[in-house]
Amino acid sequence: MPALLWLLFGAVMTAGVGVGPAQASSANHYDFFIKEMEATRLCHEKTILAVNGQFPGPTIYARKGDAVVVNVFNHGRKNITLHWHGVKQPRNPWHDGPAYITQCPIQPGSNFTYRVIFSEEEGTLWWHAHSDFDRATVHGAIVVYPKHGSAYPYTKPPHKEIPIILGEWWNAGVQQLLEETQRTGGDVNISDANTINGEPGDLMFPCSKKGTFRTLVEHGKTYLLRVINAGLTNEMFFAVAGHRITVVGTDGSYLEPFSTDYIMISPGQTMDALLVATEGVDSSRFYMAARTFASNTNIPVDNTTATAILEYANAPPSTSAAPPEYPNALPAVNDTDAATAYTAQLRSLVTKDHHVDVPAHVDERMLVTISVNLLPCGGTNKTCSGPTGNRFAASMNNVSFVNPAIDILDAYYYSIGGVYDPDFPNKPPIFFNFTDPGLLNQSLFTERGTEVKVLEYGTVVEVVFQDTAILGGESHPMHLHGFSFYVVGQGFGNFDSNKDLATYNLVNPPYQNTVFVPQAGWVAIRFRATNPGVWFMHCHIERHTVWGMDTVFIVKDGKAPDAKMMRPPPDMPRC
Repeated sequence: MPALLWLLFGAVMTAGVGVGPAQASSANHYDFFIKEMEATRLCHEKTILAVNGQFPGPTIYARKGDAVVVNVFNHGRKNITLHWHGVKQPRNPWHDGPAYITQCPIQPGSNFTYRVIFSEEEGTLWWHAHSDFDRATVHGAIVVYPKHGSAYPYTKPPHKEIPIILGEWWNAGVQQLLEETQRTGGDVNISDANTINGEPGDLMFPCSKKGTFRTLVEHGKTYLLRVINAGLTNEMFFAVAGHRITVVGTDGSYLEPFSTDYIMISPGQTMDALLVATEGVDSSRFYMAARTFASNTNIPVDNTTATAILEYANAPPSTSAAPPEYPNALPAVNDTDAATAYTAQLRSLVTKDHHVDVPAHVDERMLVTISVNLLPCGGTNKTCSGPTGNRFAASMNNVSFVNPAIDILDAYYYSIGGVYDPDFPNKPPIFFNFTDPGLLNQSLFTERGTEVKVLEYGTVVEVVFQDTAILGGESHPMHLHGFSFYVVGQGFGNFDSNKDLATYNLVNPPYQNTVFVPQAGWVAIRFRATNPGVWFMHCHIERHTVWGMDTVFIVKDGKAPDAKMMRPPPDMPRC
């Protein structure tokens, strides 16, 4: 790849449904009003929660190093919180947002002001609800530009930005879905459609045609696609017919650019990609399409394809009226090789202005198995809807996390006992052939607990996430709040330190906050625990989090004043 010229460009958004700027009362100050609204998709109208009457919600703009204030007014009928996904919030866990981890929820009729502190992030991040299944419709983009006087790493400045928020639509209410799975112990019904910027697109039903997201481009100009997977469940393939794209960033960090026909993006992840509008010979209208990647097709999966339309301005009438061209490069729903090949291309950009600082020495190593398990149904003569009449659960190192009645951050800061146990294990309680498909009748059951991992300030931690074949296994997007981490290794099968350490990339591994752990495989991450506070770590498939595939890191204060957690704000919500 030739040396890159870093050029700064202004913030120009493409007009679209629900992706306009947030209502701002002053610079870097946003007012978010959460309330119910009626939305129609797939010929079906239902009530959803939304911010400022937009679905997806408004975009937040900032520059590297800014602090943004977001005043959230809960005008809905249920408790809610917001999380600023990928924003490290240095020393400021109070405003991170996960319910019962760093705060009690914002109750109906109340408001809470979040202070969102940006530090090293540049690129595309996003915000979303972090309570129940609310993020299905309560989410939006965060765009972080370089500091004034700095520049972006593109050979040609993009003419415009195009937000691409991938998601899912259920005809049923998502709160109803959550309550049903909690009541019966069964799985969550699959979504009725995938979406792009809140719309299923015109391949679904005639009534979906009018709302299909469309964007105009001009021949020869470059566009920045800011792709976000906001879905509750589905990993996604995304492609643009007739165009290759150049991926340049992920999770608010720059990548060594590479060209590709498609991307694979897990729930929680963001990808920045450049598209050059080179007009096709026979068409001037092209589908942008997204479909599910399912690592385990033995479980139900939403196999719909969401579409949006990229259309060339001033195209001849003979081509502008033609149906859009479809992206033949979009991989099949079960194409594990395509997903693996895409992920293997992610490498951090290394230049004189952008450095990689991978920890070479590790203080604490953790092997964390991630599993979908079972719990006994509970009650006398009671049968649940999960396998063998039991209840679905999920775990890390066979601990199925239970949210406490008050948030863990309060309990830690005020030394309230009985809320959590500081003994999350560094390894699974039993070692076996984790990826053996014959595990279907072994190790099915897990144990519930509120167990956290406590770290001394400055500890260098390596976590190896190991998928297991319990109940069939599947890929998992693992997200860590408060940090980005280097993805130093990945592979299939059982992690073996005797041979796998030699395969690590310690030169230019990707720097992410959400990592794709392959089915029947493993991923190794490293980070320095230099952000004091309470930080959630969990699978970003929402039903897995609800079932218990999560834990918490508590990072103690360091000795220096700037290594200590901030004091709590006076207006924290109460449980």
